[in-house]
Amino acid sequence: MTWAWLTGAAHTRPAAAVPATPVALVLGAGIPYGTPSPMLARRLDLAADLYRTGKVRAILLSGDNGRKDYDEPTVMRDYLTARGLPAHKLVLDYAGFDTWDSCVRAREVFGAHRLTVVSQNFHLPRAVALCRAAGLEAYGVGDDSARVWPELTYGYAAREFLAAGKGFLDAVVLRSEPRFPGPPETTLTTALASAP
Repeated sequence: MTWAWLTGAAHTRPAAAVPATPVALVLGAGIPYGTPSPMLARRLDLAADLYRTGKVRAILLSGDNGRKDYDEPTVMRDYLTARGLPAHKLVLDYAGFDTWDSCVRAREVFGAHRLTVVSQNFHLPRAVALCRAAGLEAYGVGDDSARVWPELTYGYAAREFLAAGKGFLDAVVLRSEPRFPGPPETTLTTALASAP
């Protein structure tokens, strides 16, 4: 946990103060009943605000599509397009099975170099640390979910201790490959080059 805080916390900012980057990376957080969980909805709302204010030019939606009946990236895209974001600025990563996989794939599959990770505050230091370990110049913008869902947030935050240990093993000790390394894609490059 100390590794994540020392590496990632220094690069987290409020949305108004985060440096502009080409891409926002939104990490999946559950789609009960085929809709974004409350925490995922907040991540998507924050990413939409970053896009609308010109802080990012495209959004990479990375989540779990490991089963035919479970498709986080598509649900995330549909949520954002229903709120007026252009579909051609939304890029879907269907193999973001955990934070490390999402970070590695953002660089190796989608060709990102600089990005802003969007998550909850309790998760953000680890997410930014993992993306930086994957070779990305990463910053983070978080949602203070404890104000709205304190019990849920503290439960997830407690799990961060174990997750940080796994993240350290993946990123620093083992340099693990993502579950699906995948061939390089041009979808993010196309989204960045397209008109708003």
